[in-house]
Amino acid sequence: MSVLPLFMFNCKEERIACAMNDSYTEWLVKRKAPASSMIIKGALIALCLVSIFLALTTMFGIIVMTVVGAATYFLFQNLNLEFEYLIVNDQITIDKIMGKARRKKAWEGALGEVQIVAPIDSYLIKDYEKPGTKTLDFASHMPNARVYGMIHQGDGGQVTKIIFEPNDKILQHIRQRAPRKVVL
Repeated sequence: MSVLPLFMFNCKEERIACAMNDSYTEWLVKRKAPASSMIIKGALIALCLVSIFLALTTMFGIIVMTVVGAATYFLFQNLNLEFEYLIVNDQITIDKIMGKARRKKAWEGALGEVQIVAPIDSYLIKDYEKPGTKTLDFASHMPNARVYGMIHQGDGGQVTKIIFEPNDKILQHIRQRAPRKVVL
């Protein structure tokens, strides 16, 4: 009887000790809106105005106005993108935040599966790319941004090139965990 509570206490202590040794780094990057998004927004606003006019004149216009209003809301939300880079110990996660409200996991991988992290224009990134490499772009597309590439090879042998904009803390975290994989 007395062994069980002592055992449970030891488990709790181990979890606390493990949690105290965790390393955690995050960084949020807002994506620059492409030029096409302005055209889409303008078209949606014009469509909303037409649907309001239809709603005032016909009964069918109320249904059209509701559908166009809902579509406009969701499209405006999806045109405002942010990416959050999160590293906890050896796990890298990139989340896509739409409209500052909805979060979706865009990519996740282990630091042990990363081949190299280097500036995107580095010859090292080009050397690791293979035919059939999948490219995921999580950069802001802002001028003068420090864009890096990360080559990741998963369990199935699929090579993925991740384009992202880490800050100095993210780079230091990766360098601390895997010093030979980071090129500054």
